[in-house]
Amino acid sequence: MPDTPTANDLPNAPAAERNFEPILAALRVEFVGCRRVLEIGSGTGQHAAGFAAAMPWLEWQPSEMPGQLESIRLWQAASSLPNLSDPLEIDVASASVPAGYDAGFSANTAHIMSEYHVERLFRLMGRALYPAGVFCLYGPFTEAGRFSTESNRQFDERLRLGDPKMGIRAIERVDEFAERAGLSRRRRYAMPGNNLLLVFERAA
Repeated sequence: MPDTPTANDLPNAPAAERNFEPILAALRVEFVGCRRVLEIGSGTGQHAAGFAAAMPWLEWQPSEMPGQLESIRLWQAASSLPNLSDPLEIDVASASVPAGYDAGFSANTAHIMSEYHVERLFRLMGRALYPAGVFCLYGPFTEAGRFSTESNRQFDERLRLGDPKMGIRAIERVDEFAERAGLSRRRRYAMPGNNLLLVFERAA
């Protein structure tokens, strides 16, 4: 493999390609006045590279679980963006992140985390964000005890068969975790694929 990887060398998640533009449109609105973004669960790293390129006024800080940073580093090397930081190892169950960010982002993480870890994710964001900072959480959710579509119900069933701790989270439960961490949900964006982008704000 060459020192600087080419597009063919890079790990690629089809879902991240499909949802990139809709998420970007919302983030351009929510992050317009922000400077530093902490992303939790950067996965392949393609979102981080793409969003950093599309929003050059932001310093984008990707992160992943310990031992899972190589893919992100490949995207970072290929993009050569000055505003894409070296990835951090962050396990939401135990990480301590000092305040230093005015924005946070996480995509397709809540339903593959346990409910305990989702609560810890919000606690981490409550510490990492400056007052009035925003946190955008993307993924599928239930509301009033109902799935938005039959396909989401089936997806939830598959997740729980694989690991009973996984599953599509209830918006009401997510809001509860946010409130405990000093954040409140302000807006929501409908996204393709029966997903939502939820926007939380830390108390000023």
